[in-house]
Amino acid sequence: MSQIEVRELSKEFRYAVKEPGLKGAVKHLFTQQYRDKLAVDRINLTIEQGEAVAYVGPNGAGKSTTIKMLTGILVPSAGTVRVNGLDPHKDRIENAKKIGAVFGQRTQLWWDIPVAESFALIKDIYEIPDLEYKRNMEIFTELLDLNDYIHLSGRKLSLGQRMRADLAAALLHNPEIVYLDEPTIGLDVAVKERIRRFIKHINQENKTTIMLTTHDLGDIEDLCKRLVIIDKGRIIYDGTLQAVKDAFARERVLHVQVKEPAPVLLEAIERLPGANLSEETRNGLLNGGKQLSIAFDRFRISAGDVAGAIMKVAEIVDFRIDEPSVEQIIRRVYEGELDLASAGKGA
Repeated sequence: MSQIEVRELSKEFRYAVKEPGLKGAVKHLFTQQYRDKLAVDRINLTIEQGEAVAYVGPNGAGKSTTIKMLTGILVPSAGTVRVNGLDPHKDRIENAKKIGAVFGQRTQLWWDIPVAESFALIKDIYEIPDLEYKRNMEIFTELLDLNDYIHLSGRKLSLGQRMRADLAAALLHNPEIVYLDEPTIGLDVAVKERIRRFIKHINQENKTTIMLTTHDLGDIEDLCKRLVIIDKGRIIYDGTLQAVKDAFARERVLHVQVKEPAPVLLEAIERLPGANLSEETRNGLLNGGKQLSIAFDRFRISAGDVAGAIMKVAEIVDFRIDEPSVEQIIRRVYEGELDLASAGKGA
């Protein structure tokens, strides 16, 4: 049995429709009007133990609603959810013992007591054995630099400190599954890197299952091999991140530095099928430049062929290849430019 099994899962919300102003409010007292919004629309999802899954989509796509149904916070309108064989809502207490959750905009720390005391309360709530608690605190303190702020109350923490403390709090009881909803939102680069390193550690060392929702595509590339994209409440892609990149990241850019200026490079590169020079590179070559950037379609010509053409007329001293970022690809998916069905396991 899979660790998370979702079948034909839907969630519909009803909200009141009111005309503006006092007149609208009074009218609503006597004539109520409501509309239904389908936030999650018959999704199917299976996640195995130890997987790290990125669950992404534009704002309002249904990501957070799905997570809240998996944690038991929300009750599905239709369909079934099983997490470790449990119904997350009906078996909320038993389910809570086996999961951890971090919501980027909310904290589970107590505002008016030191972080260390919040951890001690969590230890008692989850009945964590002393040795397990001590071992986890030692690991988390090292990986998350807890000593710098563990004596501070929750309200005095910076955003980065709070997120690291929340991660530790969510994982103290060694949950089998961790749901991370925007865990790096608003953080600087250094704190993001530390948090990503920590998440990767618990996934690899403890085989903890990770389900991550994020708008930061750096999180996805660092942590997850599997990508699930949801849009308008429906899953439109479920497969590997690499498959998406392989299918749609056609263009590469080869950046090269040559030892000596070589105007003949311009002619050599222009003969290559699927290779293009920027105007900046073209002007540079004509004026004795030694740096060039060649964009090429990898389905028409290889990086080796491009490099080989250059080496015939100049000596290369340095080079690198840039690929389109997953952020660029997924943005094009949201805008309807790409058909993900052709990338493999399209929905």
